[in-house]
Amino acid sequence: MAGLFAGTPLERPVTCERCGLPYGRCTCPRGSDGKILLPQDQKVRVQRESRRGKTVTVVTGLDPKASDPGAILKQLRTALGAGGTVDGGTIEVQGDHREKVLDHLRSLGYRPKASGG
Repeated sequence: MAGLFAGTPLERPVTCERCGLPYGRCTCPRGSDGKILLPQDQKVRVQRESRRGKTVTVVTGLDPKASDPGAILKQLRTALGAGGTVDGGTIEVQGDHREKVLDHLRSLGYRPKASGG
């Protein structure tokens, strides 16, 4: 991304509005559109689904670019002792762990809501 007055002696790098660092060194979570997307700004839903007679806990609403669903799934699998997968931006955990998943997401700074049955 070109800075202000690019190519002149007055050139300044474009900086992040949140942390003040140049975009190359900024680590603020950004959504797909490039805007800052904090965990508390995402509409995360946690629900139970029954698939082939087994219960699965599904987490939807996570932005795959701003939050790392793979890392969140790894933390959940370790904490719950259950398997799971990431399908797009959706996290699926084997078993009925809705309340524990809600608590874990709250500890990460998200504002999840329980949905479905």
